[in-house]
Amino acid sequence: MPKKIITIVMIALALTASVVIPLGTGCSLISGQSTTESDLDLTLLEEVWEIIQEEYVETDELDTETLIRGAVKGMVDALDDPHSAYMDPDDYERFTSDLSGEFEGIGAHVEERDGQIIVIAPIPGTPADEAGIKPGDVIVGVDGESIVGWSIQDAVSAIRGPRGTPVTLLILREGDSELLEIEIIRAEIEVPSIYFEMLGDIAHIKIAQFTERTSEELSTALNEVASQEATGIIIDLRNNPGGLLSTVVDVASRFLNEGIVISVVDNEGNKTDYPVEDADQIIELPVVVLVNEFSASGSEVLAGALQDYDRAVVAGNTTFGKGSVNILYELSDDSGIYITVARWYTPGGHLIEGEGIEPDFELDLEEIDPVEWALDYLESHM
Repeated sequence: MPKKIITIVMIALALTASVVIPLGTGCSLISGQSTTESDLDLTLLEEVWEIIQEEYVETDELDTETLIRGAVKGMVDALDDPHSAYMDPDDYERFTSDLSGEFEGIGAHVEERDGQIIVIAPIPGTPADEAGIKPGDVIVGVDGESIVGWSIQDAVSAIRGPRGTPVTLLILREGDSELLEIEIIRAEIEVPSIYFEMLGDIAHIKIAQFTERTSEELSTALNEVASQEATGIIIDLRNNPGGLLSTVVDVASRFLNEGIVISVVDNEGNKTDYPVEDADQIIELPVVVLVNEFSASGSEVLAGALQDYDRAVVAGNTTFGKGSVNILYELSDDSGIYITVARWYTPGGHLIEGEGIEPDFELDLEEIDPVEWALDYLESHM
């Protein structure tokens, strides 16, 4: 069976050094797969393969591996799904490194929207952050080459690279009439997923992304919450692009006693519920969840679950609306495909794809400091 990782995350998690169906050679690529309803589909692919192998003018220049990967990439691209992608071995390794919280590159979460490559958020303290990259920036060029119309995976591959090497981005920033050219030196990045601070007797916990290390880091933060006798918690999910489904369920289970965290409906209408799990730490303090338009996927799952159970007040802006579940398959040649397999629903049955989570309190984030707002709310409602 192919190795697979279930994620609820923006595709191309970060612009870092950066996700099986067994593949053979020759026509075995085609004949080994019988998943289409029409034999004509398979015949067409076999015909093209044979014509190229027998008639192409420079037969000795043909690279079987490149042709196979091109065919696979073409099939995935033809889905016209911004959340699905083919990844060559290097990209696959980078993507899985992303989920572990360690990688090389510039350190910025991105997403494709309306054909544009948009920065969801720079990771604090990384080269992208220090160079002045901001949420909402549209990347239109890389090293002097336009990337308009590129797939997100192609764009990310062009931007990532080894530590110590430069990359120049051409940025279109909201409100600016001129393009910005920003040079960034790539670096090795190890980023914590949890940022914790006490603001008086209120705990501020910012979750940057749901990675393999989030649960352990959250346990440490919650132990500190208990030792300092906090009276309330701010869970800050602004600019959080999502992450591992298992991690999101674990985090939600620290704040819910029972019920489900998320329901997943696949392409045949089958529904799978992910219930609240037993947790060593159950937090019963008042909670405010902060979100914005760049809170996506896994962060929408957490915000939606806590909101549906009236476990937290959600404040900020309507979230991104990425309500798809993706599986990352490792292929036999160490490449991979990242494909949308289902849609998710909040415990109350709300579909988030294209809609997002509407906050209980809409805030003008340009005029109001949301953390200050949350502090005032908690202090006045305790």
